[in-house]
Amino acid sequence: MLDIGKVTEKTGINASALRFYESKGLIKPAGRKGLRRYYADNIIEQLSIIALGQTAGFTLDEIASFFSGKSIEIDRDMLLQKSKDIALKISRLQAIEAELIKVANCPNSNHFDCHNFNKLLNNSFNTTKTFNKF
Repeated sequence: MLDIGKVTEKTGINASALRFYESKGLIKPAGRKGLRRYYADNIIEQLSIIALGQTAGFTLDEIASFFSGKSIEIDRDMLLQKSKDIALKISRLQAIEAELIKVANCPNSNHFDCHNFNKLLNNSFNTTKTFNKF
């Protein structure tokens, strides 16, 4: 059993975040001793999965579904779809990166005189809509 202080020390996740995760159903304390929460030893593993899930772009509700049973069960199809989403996002970011480099190297003193800058501006609303999906 680990008290809340040890969990925060081992993971770097502050106590308020742990309480928030509890309120979302992501984690559960194993018990209390006075006002102090205690967690089972597998809490570090659960928090690692939460952190990895957030980094990959899963919502907290999606991550909560990993913990819906007595064991951790992650839908493989969901993982494959997320990996495709990430690959698409990387591809789009690389395209934007290439355009930004072109704009940065534009010989015109005013960016609005640069063809590449205007092209980037004209596509900015489409790019924003695309990235808001993620």
